[in-house]
Amino acid sequence: MKAHASARFIRQSPFKVRRVLDLVRGLPVQDARNVLRFTQRRAADPIGKALESAVTNAAHNFALDPEELVVVEAFADEGPTLKRFRPRARGRATQILKRTSHITIVVGDGREEEGGDN
Repeated sequence: MKAHASARFIRQSPFKVRRVLDLVRGLPVQDARNVLRFTQRRAADPIGKALESAVTNAAHNFALDPEELVVVEAFADEGPTLKRFRPRARGRATQILKRTSHITIVVGDGREEEGGDN
């Protein structure tokens, strides 16, 4: 059984968020919490919130034990980009791209589910 949670429109580049997600992918939930607590990156906070939401969804919706959950999937997709302009010399302007991320975390009980593709 799997449960997921997502955090959308996070004001940070997906490249930077993926660096933190790579640290927690495949870990048991308690280990992932400890890694996020001591990670010195700004993306650790919204990832931690999404992880807690996924654990709560698994416990509430599927009656899974939170102590036995594992981070099955963790990925960050690119959200909409805010376009801003910065004045430059000689009356010109350059474009500043403020990127956003959609973070998705999937937790499960660690067992493989039997799929339908044979």
